Amino acid sequence: MKLSGGVEQAIHCVTFLSGLSEEGVLSAAALAELHGVSPSYLLKHLQALSGAGLLVTTPGPKGGYRLARAKEEITLLDVVLAVEGPAPAFRCAEIRQRGPNPLPGRYFTKPCQINAAMLKAEKAYRAELAKVTIADIAADVMADDDGGIAARGCAFLELNERKTGNRASS
Repeated sequence: MKLSGGVEQAIHCVTFLSGLSEEGVLSAAALAELHGVSPSYLLKHLQALSGAGLLVTTPGPKGGYRLARAKEEITLLDVVLAVEGPAPAFRCAEIRQRGPNPLPGRYFTKPCQINAAMLKAEKAYRAELAKVTIADIAADVMADDDGGIAARGCAFLELNERKTGNRASS
């Protein structure tokens, strides 16, 4: 299974946004700069995260993004589904019913065994992603940090965090 680069970008952005102050937001341009990614590509994913109710968007020149929910309430599965959509990664096209000398329908009364196995694996994969919150990821990052990651993040926020005057819901 291969997820788009947007999933990585989205998870990193949501994790970084979890460190904002209550009234803070970050622009899409700032998040793109922080991660060294295309602003237009990232903006598409930030909009998907907003549409999924994971981020709040504050419009205007002082606007930006912040979490819509507490970091303990946002899972990796939430982020993946927001970016990739809810459809299963494997999509059975029933190719077993194609080709020369097709078999009668009685051979296809049960679901495709390959599709069933792939859906079972995806269910397990999604269950694992649902167990991990953004708070868990942030805690793991901080546990492994010798101070460099925190210092970089604080310096970046000092320059780029915007105060909206609105309390964040995270």
